[in-house]
Amino acid sequence: MNKKDLLLGFLIGFVSTLLGSYLFITFFTDFTFIAGIQILKSQGNLGKLITLGCILTLIAFGILLKMNKEIMARGVVLAVIVLAILTLFI
Repeated sequence: MNKKDLLLGFLIGFVSTLLGSYLFITFFTDFTFIAGIQILKSQGNLGKLITLGCILTLIAFGILLKMNKEIMARGVVLAVIVLAILTLFI
C-alpha cells in the first residue's frame, strides 16, 4: 500500500507540473501549448517553464500534508526531484 501511495503522489506531482506549465503558456503567452513548448525549447527556456510549472506542485504538497497523506507527499517530492534532474539535461 505504501508503494501505491508513493506512485500516486508521484503522478500527482508530475500532472500538477504539467498543468502548471499549460496554464503558464496559455495565460502568459500568445502561443498554443505545443507551439509554446517548441518555441521555448528553441530559445533554451524549457527548464524555466518546468520550474514555473512546479508552483502547483507546491500547492499539492501542502494539501497532501494537511490531509495527513505523508507517503503521497513523499511521492510529490520525488516527482520534483525527478523533474529537477530532467531539467538539468534539457
